[in-house]
Amino acid sequence: MERLGVDVPVVQAGMGGGAAGGALAGAVSAAGGLGTVGIMAPRAFAQALGEARRRAGGKPVAANLLRPFTRAAHVDACIAADVAAVVLHDGWPPRWVGRLQAAGIPVLATVGDAGQARAALDAGVDGLVAQGVEAGGHLVATEPLDAVLPAVLEQADGQPVLAAGGVADAADVRRLLAAGADAAVAGTRFLLTDECGAHPAYKQRVAAADRTVHTELFGLGWPLAHRVVPNALTERWCTADTRGPSWLRRLEARTGLVGRATPLSALGTMMALQHAAVPLYGPGLPLEGMPDASVDRTALYAGESARRMHDVVPAADALARLAP
Repeated sequence: MERLGVDVPVVQAGMGGGAAGGALAGAVSAAGGLGTVGIMAPRAFAQALGEARRRAGGKPVAANLLRPFTRAAHVDACIAADVAAVVLHDGWPPRWVGRLQAAGIPVLATVGDAGQARAALDAGVDGLVAQGVEAGGHLVATEPLDAVLPAVLEQADGQPVLAAGGVADAADVRRLLAAGADAAVAGTRFLLTDECGAHPAYKQRVAAADRTVHTELFGLGWPLAHRVVPNALTERWCTADTRGPSWLRRLEARTGLVGRATPLSALGTMMALQHAAVPLYGPGLPLEGMPDASVDRTALYAGESARRMHDVVPAADALARLAP
């Protein structure tokens, strides 16, 4: 964090699909944390990085790339924007790691256990994000952060390690720093901000949630487990098994190639076609400007920390609540 020039050891998670755009990332960085632009269609991604840099006022800005959806244009945009760091999620292709590092950009990888940590470090990444199963969004972890973090720190052997999962307030950040993390990563706290691009009704569902669902229901094209707050789709299809129907999970496991071939710009069209009666749901999330009905036919990603947060605030206030 000191090398990057970050004042507060808190990183805003790069929520993809348009939730973590230039307004949110720029506001977090300007306030002293590390704002992160989440992946979206390449042109929109490049524009969001530029906006974040302008709003940050010279403070560092990071980017988050999801392996199944990353294209060369995304990496080009990170280099052109001279981002402070890139976090890779669900994999660390050597070609992307090498290109970013050649441009002087540190690369971190999200990992959920010691084996993933070792593999990422062997691939040459500069640091790790230890993710616990409490986290929202797509999960590479199957164990709580209290178990994942020590295992990842042991493998890291002095390389930087950030900790993600269940971060709601300053006490959580202090606890993770005391446990050896270099910074805490928070997603849901920054989802519940004015600057986040998520649909307002989505934010209200998260703020009112008293439970989350660890599921695979929204895995068409990206068959990775994820955590959401309940909506009409989870109530219909996840009652017997929170993971979703077994036949659906078998089908989703075969759709990874489809997801990698589908441009991110097509997610809005795909979400508009989703219907409660047919459980074929992709990873898209509802954004501001979408119909209100989209909140009950898409994924409402959120971590377990949602149960401890109940208001939507400016991003600078959210960071202040996390500052140790």
